[in-house]
Amino acid sequence: MSEEGELTPTEYIGHHLTNRTISLGDGPFWTLHLDTFLTAAALGVIGFGILWWIVRGATAGVPNRRQAFVEMLFEFVDDQVKGIFHGSRAFVSPLALTVFVWVLLMNAMDFIPVDLAAGFTEHALGQPNWKPVPTSDVNTTFALALSVWALMLFYNVKVKGIGGWTHELFCTPFGSNPLLWLFNFLFNIVEYISKPLSHSLRLYGNIYAGEIIFMLLWMWAATGIAGSVFGGVLALGWAIFHILIVVLQAYIFMMLTAVYMAMAHESH
Repeated sequence: MSEEGELTPTEYIGHHLTNRTISLGDGPFWTLHLDTFLTAAALGVIGFGILWWIVRGATAGVPNRRQAFVEMLFEFVDDQVKGIFHGSRAFVSPLALTVFVWVLLMNAMDFIPVDLAAGFTEHALGQPNWKPVPTSDVNTTFALALSVWALMLFYNVKVKGIGGWTHELFCTPFGSNPLLWLFNFLFNIVEYISKPLSHSLRLYGNIYAGEIIFMLLWMWAATGIAGSVFGGVLALGWAIFHILIVVLQAYIFMMLTAVYMAMAHESH
């Protein structure tokens, strides 16, 4: 933005962490974060469109580099799931692959400088507020975690039946004595509630913090010659380290998804 040179650090960070919202009805619940929604959707279409295009052209002979990369990616994810989930992986492995690729792409948007993203959206789209990192929006991470949580509940009922799942809620982990039913139920409810909270907030917290650190370093780099040198070096070092964070958080989110699906298929 042209006026960013006049903004204080707090105002600068606040500006870049403000979502572009539109109201769909009365009340804050019906507010849509347009930047998060469109960026996440575009990344999903682009990422999985490319994978579909590569797989569609796959051959039984010697694979080219693109096909070999996709095969290695799927084999890697399937091997990770195999160590956790011991049933049929026809659904769980593609689910894990989807989660890993999509979260990785959304996390990787953190490497785009916020000023570059803001300048593009302001001039090309006429949108001054546009957060380019969907996973730095807690709505995204909660939506992903709640989707996995809903699938976990569905498979709990599908695999164990209503009766089996209800028995598990009231009779594990402390035993089936009627005096322990309430304690078992409360323990399991806390566990069920904590799953989407920890699943979503871990991803959100790491990516959000990384985005703030990038902005602080770039503001330092804009303070003068010394700031440019030290801020630029630290920003480069943080970017290299952040590659690990981006990949690791996508991997952790994928692994927790596989763990929750395995728990839904296991009886206690």
